[in-house]
Amino acid sequence: MSKTTVRAGEPIARPDRALRVGGLAPVLVRELGAKDRERLLAHFLGLGEDDRLLRFGQIVPDHVIEHYVHAIDFYRDTVFGVFNRELELVGVAHLAYLPAQDGERTAEFGVSVVESARGQGIGTKLFERAAIRSRNTHVSTLYMHCLSRNRTMMHIARKAGMRIERAYGEADAYLTLAPADQSSILTEMLEEQAAALDYALKRHAHQTSTLLESLLPVELAA
Repeated sequence: MSKTTVRAGEPIARPDRALRVGGLAPVLVRELGAKDRERLLAHFLGLGEDDRLLRFGQIVPDHVIEHYVHAIDFYRDTVFGVFNRELELVGVAHLAYLPAQDGERTAEFGVSVVESARGQGIGTKLFERAAIRSRNTHVSTLYMHCLSRNRTMMHIARKAGMRIERAYGEADAYLTLAPADQSSILTEMLEEQAAALDYALKRHAHQTSTLLESLLPVELAA
């Protein structure tokens, strides 16, 4: 399979086909920062053994996950998340920038989606968001490494037309990206604005719900 180049202004998938969480709201991807570490930690600690194996390539104990989350450098790498109405992270993508070689920049993509939120296109939407960010930060190749039995990652790779190489139960996938243009820059800006507004609305609704519950008599709140 040859490398596929994402042409200028052409997203990985059609942006007009809004992916929806629970069929009710579009999947909106928000860039995360240091203030989101605790939610990131809760997300990764909530993954079962098999999901940890698929995400990290091995079954990692809690203390390793804690070290991984606290070591994330948000100035060097980019982390994206999808929140549910309870402001829990149901999907997380880590875009790690690798050292440039011969002037070419490569970024590695890793993703995890909680079991209750699968089948809604969250992983694909996170990949699309990461691909646009990669283009806009002059990355020429988007790279994924995973176990060959990781169906979510393999589905994303095939859907994006990535070149896939398999060996000893593992797989490497590569996607050549076109340079940034006005369309990719505008797309990323609008998506981030929409995600920020969505998060603000969810946070307000959550705070209001919490306040109302605190005002109810104990027997009614229970």
